[in-house]
Amino acid sequence: MTFEHVLAIGAKDHKGNLELLEIPRRQVGPKDIKIKIKYCGICHSDLHHCRGEWGQCSLPSVPGHEIIGTVVAVGPEVTKFKVGEIAAVGCFVNSCGTCDECKRGDIQYCANGRTDTYGSPQTDGTSHTHGGYSQSIVVTESFVLRVPSNLDLAAAAPLLCAGITLWSPIKHYGLKAGDHVAVLGLGGLGHMGVKLAKALGCHVTVLSRSPSKNNEAFKLGAKKVLITTDENAFKAANRSFDYILDTVSAKHDLGAYLTLLKTDGTLVIVGGVPEPLELRTFSLIPRRLKIGGSLVGSIKETQEMLDFCGEKNITADIELVPASYANKAWERMLKSDV
Repeated sequence: MTFEHVLAIGAKDHKGNLELLEIPRRQVGPKDIKIKIKYCGICHSDLHHCRGEWGQCSLPSVPGHEIIGTVVAVGPEVTKFKVGEIAAVGCFVNSCGTCDECKRGDIQYCANGRTDTYGSPQTDGTSHTHGGYSQSIVVTESFVLRVPSNLDLAAAAPLLCAGITLWSPIKHYGLKAGDHVAVLGLGGLGHMGVKLAKALGCHVTVLSRSPSKNNEAFKLGAKKVLITTDENAFKAANRSFDYILDTVSAKHDLGAYLTLLKTDGTLVIVGGVPEPLELRTFSLIPRRLKIGGSLVGSIKETQEMLDFCGEKNITADIELVPASYANKAWERMLKSDV
């Protein structure tokens, strides 16, 4: 296999400082698409990965899995994309294709290990994958997505992770118009949860520790904001919600939030918390409550989400920065200064 080298920004050690690198990209194969990257979202997962906080990563590490760009080359067997079209790549770029999960379309749960957009062993054994903090990427056609033409491309990029991370559980757990839904946390994941649930006709409440986020929550479409440090308001909201979408990535008291669910209610965890969370069984038993989890979504789900966002004109709220600002952006992300 032959390669070309492209410029990228990545980490050479687990201190997680980003610097300019050269990385190999494979030549375009029969079913491949080469994308010149225009925009790549910055995800908290990028920082966790490069700093070895979710396990030691292969170095150098080039993160980025919210990728949108222009098709600049296609293989002879490609049928869905043409040179010059806009294309997108999300959180993974391959899977085994043979396990039960892959056969039913749940590629994100591949039993034999999907290939993530960055940090996974290459299927040909040559190295590991590099992500979207780079000039270009080569991806098999079946893992490439279309972006509705009416969406702002920069603001659509985070839909490839934050958007689908909320869309998949919203659909899987059956949220529907008229349901009372609480979104815990109003960060990158949480604000997409508010937008998507609102667009589906749910009554959305934001659960937040910070009163400073009230105006933002209402702008996003929330009907109410519950300040979780207000004990009286918290108690008054007992048995108020059908679902809680938990986007918090720090340790928190699950039992306290379960009191907010109606009988048969469901709390869905999408935030990756490094520490174990404690839970008393009697937080669940008296009202037949459920706790579930969800990890991004399949290629099919992601395309459905993008099409829905195109129909409803939904994008992420973003701050657009140049690649040279990446280290500063990571520092600000750590401080929740977004």
